[in-house]
Amino acid sequence: MKFPHFTRKTLCIPYAVFLLFFVIIPMLVILFYAFTDRNMNISLSNFVRFFSDPTKLSTIVYSIVIALITTVICLLIAYPVAYILARSKMKKKFVILMLFVLPMWINFVLRVNAIRELFNLLASLEGMEWLSASNYFKTVFGMVYDFLPFMILPLYTTMLKIDHSLYEASADLGANGVTTFTRVTLPLSMPGIMSGVTMVFLPSMTNYVVSDMLGNAKVTIIGKFIYEYFGTDWHMGSMVALVLLIVVFLSTWLSGGFSSEENVRGANL
Repeated sequence: MKFPHFTRKTLCIPYAVFLLFFVIIPMLVILFYAFTDRNMNISLSNFVRFFSDPTKLSTIVYSIVIALITTVICLLIAYPVAYILARSKMKKKFVILMLFVLPMWINFVLRVNAIRELFNLLASLEGMEWLSASNYFKTVFGMVYDFLPFMILPLYTTMLKIDHSLYEASADLGANGVTTFTRVTLPLSMPGIMSGVTMVFLPSMTNYVVSDMLGNAKVTIIGKFIYEYFGTDWHMGSMVALVLLIVVFLSTWLSGGFSSEENVRGANL
């Protein structure tokens, strides 16, 4: 049986169609609504109204701060875990990794609801009443719980690819553990760090489900703005979505450039 011969251009057609209908056209719609008013006239009024409101600007700051705190905590927890698992000689270490990934198989809303019920139970105990008013703490806790696997997995896969002979060479040259970590492990694991940071930081700015359920709807992040505006005003919603898209683009570009620089640095050790 003869199989038809497909050229490279022919194989690109499905990908091009996908980009057209699910990326380019939606982006054009967002751009159109972002730069027009309710009368469909070209205008920058959406940007002026949003960025002239101190409440909305403070929400952006809160979103960035919450995302930064979540990302840092995830990194501080995930890096040692990934390092130990990658360097471990245990035959069943994938079981430990599976324990961190297993919650991702459960419905997201169910997990967040379970955490909320746990906090409600703890708040009823003597001396734990402060949990009832700690909306930001509960929001960050929920974010860390949900996005920690997205930090562990890229770090683990990156560290697993580091050649163990580099550690032996470092020891032969007289380097101690700290020097080996700063000159070998850290530079070569930087792509995993930047990948994990991107996968945690960006969703943390938009995941309003966690902030609503755990923060008692008193913690507003930029994702909540997009949800609310698209229910009443597509023009403002598109503008906020465009601002968030710019933040995503800048974060991806900066992390990609930084990773490339660190790869070169690691290769020259």
